[in-house]
Amino acid sequence: MLAKHGGTPVRTKPWIPPFISTEEFDGTEKEALLNVLNKKRVFRFYGQGLGESEAARLEQLYRERTGTRYALAVNSGTSALVSALVGAGIGPGDEVIVPGYTYIATAAAVLIARAVPVIVEIDDTLTMDPKAFEAAITPYTKAVIPVHMRGTPCQLEEILEIAKRRGLLVIEDVAQANGGAYRGRALGGWGDAGCFSFQQYKVVTSGEGGMVVTNNPRIHARASVYHDCAISFWGVAPADRVDSFPGENYRMSELQAALGLAQSGRLDAVVGRLREVKRTIVGGIRSLEGITLQRVPDSDGDVSYSLVFYLPDSRRAAAFADCLRAEGIPNGTIHNNGFADRHIYVNWDYVLEKRGATPHDTPWSCASYKGNVQYSRDMCPRTLDLLGRAVSLSLHQSMTGEDCRDAIDAIRKVAKHLA
Repeated sequence: MLAKHGGTPVRTKPWIPPFISTEEFDGTEKEALLNVLNKKRVFRFYGQGLGESEAARLEQLYRERTGTRYALAVNSGTSALVSALVGAGIGPGDEVIVPGYTYIATAAAVLIARAVPVIVEIDDTLTMDPKAFEAAITPYTKAVIPVHMRGTPCQLEEILEIAKRRGLLVIEDVAQANGGAYRGRALGGWGDAGCFSFQQYKVVTSGEGGMVVTNNPRIHARASVYHDCAISFWGVAPADRVDSFPGENYRMSELQAALGLAQSGRLDAVVGRLREVKRTIVGGIRSLEGITLQRVPDSDGDVSYSLVFYLPDSRRAAAFADCLRAEGIPNGTIHNNGFADRHIYVNWDYVLEKRGATPHDTPWSCASYKGNVQYSRDMCPRTLDLLGRAVSLSLHQSMTGEDCRDAIDAIRKVAKHLA
């Protein structure tokens, strides 16, 4: 009998910790932070030895990880996206295509760059549908931002082929997939630029922080100028490659960089363990009738901190999730905010309502924009259908064989009665 109906639950112990990154904190992080304090240098561009700063070392690590020529450390994943967009020359009059399922910052970054986001459908990978991407291209389209959602690699080959054929820039949003890969090559190094986040919910954290990687020297130089309105005064090489222009202050502090370095050193080990956990659970439920596993374009490159499966309809997904929770396995759906509202386009109020920081001269109304993008809450019905039928389990590198068995047994038990 199901626990929801009075039976004995599969699991009574607490489920996994909420964060991947901070659970790994140990003496390595403490030593790295104390080293910065002992040096008494918390500002990257202070004094001599700029190439030996913590931020410079973090940039070198991500150049090596992604196989790119350039990297720029910034203070958030949103700042990384904005800097990459501006670095790529995207601005007023341009359209940038984004998926309907991603953190709101993806669309916000486009607006901050003074361009217009165009929202398109996802598919059963929970990432951008390449066909929807191509169908949305207009004469004003300048770029696309494929987002590797919940650690799942996008269908990069298809997206890159379309972008190349149509003359568009590709800026990868890797905020939720640090450590992931596609066809054996690290995410972030495939497009014209790749953007990472080191916020606490991410696989690697520095509290806040981000990174832009690219092989394009002009994108890097312009992103560098934009991320620091005074960079030309620090004697930093990228400022000499392009004319200066007004920028922001998106610099990463040395404390953030030191924390990011300490965390990134164990990234491969953490992701390797996550993949073992997910393979175990998937192996135990793959053959179940009534549920369909999320399609993952490259399972070997999946970061694997999320396991998603679909039920035939929204009603059964909600019922399945309730019963699974009663068996002691927390899970997420759109019905219990497990797919957080801020990640679903219908809740991007200021985007759908075309509302800027002021009522005047928004990216949609500026004289440079000749397009006519329209938004509505029902504009991406497949996205809403998929999310409505999806049940998600968060996974953790600390999960034991017993934890995996509990998840398998609970899913199988509920499926037997409901699916």
